[in-house]
Amino acid sequence: MTQDEKWLAKYNEVKRFIETNHRNPSKHDPEEQYKYYNWLKHNRQLLNSGEMKQERVGYLKGYYLCVRSTKELISINRRLKATVKGF
Repeated sequence: MTQDEKWLAKYNEVKRFIETNHRNPSKHDPEEQYKYYNWLKHNRQLLNSGEMKQERVGYLKGYYLCVRSTKELISINRRLKATVKGF
């Protein structure tokens, strides 16, 4: 298994965790931190610093829960609802 295949497998595992639990992995749960949180944090840092391989950028940017925090999403959702109500 190549490094890219391993990365993609882990990406799918983290994505499945987020979709199943409707939240990002917790840094306070040792199992979640070891399996998912550290991988997600490391890849966010690579993405934000511009050091991530170009073919991987699309995966993380395409899956908004990996890029934005839950609080940001809630805030955006509330603003959108308020804007729609105003019309």
